[in-house]
Amino acid sequence: MQREGTAMGRALFAALLILIAAPPARADVRILASPGGEGETYLELFSMLRQSGQRVVIDGPCFSACTLVLSTIPTNRICVTRQAVLGFHSPRWIDRNGRQYAAPAETRLVAATYPAPVRAWIERNGGLKSKPIFLRGRELTAMFPRCS
Repeated sequence: MQREGTAMGRALFAALLILIAAPPARADVRILASPGGEGETYLELFSMLRQSGQRVVIDGPCFSACTLVLSTIPTNRICVTRQAVLGFHSPRWIDRNGRQYAAPAETRLVAATYPAPVRAWIERNGGLKSKPIFLRGRELTAMFPRCS
């Protein structure tokens, strides 16, 4: 959740568009690698994907704001590969000087939007904090189908 650095948010959005690919023969959108960024930018992108009806293939690291894909795209339209890793942390505000501030209301809101199994996993792993936690492997494929 970054209010400052709109240019950086746009750059990250452009990078995400490059990193996700919609192969011409299939209607899948593939997330190959996303470090995250400004939450609003990701929500806009994922809202467009939701309306498109496309399936989202998580095929690599999907960190920070990228995990909002779980809040936006219906679970039955998300699948994961062996390379998929979801990285969660609490949202934060960043001022013009780069100082970070806790965002407890936003943290509660974001956590509440994740699917129930993801929320339970986050709680079992200490909740959303500034230090990231990572969901991968069998725990991840217990929540989302493996892509075929």
